[in-house]
Amino acid sequence: MIDYSNWMKKLLKVAIENKATDLHLVADYFPTLRIERELMPLEKEKRLTEEDTKELVFSILLPRQKEKLLKGSEIDFSFAFETHRFRANAFFQKGKVSLALRILPKEIKSIEELNLPPKLHFFAQAQQGLVLICGPSSHGKSTTLAALIEEINQTRKCHIITIEDPIEYVFEGKKSIIEQREVGTDTESFHEALKFALRQDPDVIMVGEMRDPESISMAITAAETGHLVFSTLHTNSAAQTIHRIIDSFPANQQPQIKSQLSNSLLGIVSQRLIKKVKGGLIPACEILINTPAVGNLIREGKIHEIPIVIENSQEIGMISLNRYLAELVKKGKIDIETARAFSLNPSEFKFLIK
Repeated sequence: MIDYSNWMKKLLKVAIENKATDLHLVADYFPTLRIERELMPLEKEKRLTEEDTKELVFSILLPRQKEKLLKGSEIDFSFAFETHRFRANAFFQKGKVSLALRILPKEIKSIEELNLPPKLHFFAQAQQGLVLICGPSSHGKSTTLAALIEEINQTRKCHIITIEDPIEYVFEGKKSIIEQREVGTDTESFHEALKFALRQDPDVIMVGEMRDPESISMAITAAETGHLVFSTLHTNSAAQTIHRIIDSFPANQQPQIKSQLSNSLLGIVSQRLIKKVKGGLIPACEILINTPAVGNLIREGKIHEIPIVIENSQEIGMISLNRYLAELVKKGKIDIETARAFSLNPSEFKFLIK
């Protein structure tokens, strides 16, 4: 008889030892790791049957999570094993259980350790405003958020409330008091948690993701009323992020949202994780800081002009993704073909790399 609990622990250890970012368990396939963005099947393991996959997943679920999954619902959850934490999503495909599991870094790294631009310290030192970390899935948004929260924790006396689904990084209070709330366990929804957070005397609020107009509106209101608010969106650029927020609301509400956002937005970081020439990953970022010029463009709905402002505002710490990519190429960190593949405007990138 197979001991699925021990088998799962073995797979987790293999993932950690190989510095994988993800582990996939899918019926009819080998257990598969993602290492430096490449999928690596564990061919020394047996090919998973439908029963194997189900029992491996069940071995890391709580009874209530198992019950929810069996009702046909996808579930997000997190758990700890040895000294690591994991974020996972269990779901059905073709009637069979599957698992996508993210291995979280053992320690919360600093802005410098993550090779993020120094301008991010500005956001961690701010007293109020909305800061958004954006980019595609699996490109380090949660890790960047954690670095910002941990910097505040180490340097400022703040009351920090995080609202997550699920909790990923676990913080230990240093100079700050930190309360971490998990959607589905500690609160019903992001919207509910945000509403009540404003009554809990916070200085800083971190929202894992703004998923609906209600949570977006509450986050903007929190920033407007004197709080420092951090969140994430799955968007490709600062301009697209602003479009996404505005377009989340009916047309008759958009003028008000534009006005609120123009006043409350502190900045946007849009990031990608890119494979380095010598192995490993390095972030490439676009940084937008809200200035009077940016605020006016948001109010007037001229979002398409924001990239021009970013390109012309390097002296205050803004930078376009193309310029950041070009700098990484010039420093020998990434090759030109990789950079071009990540560029949102290859013709402009070609000009910058000359």
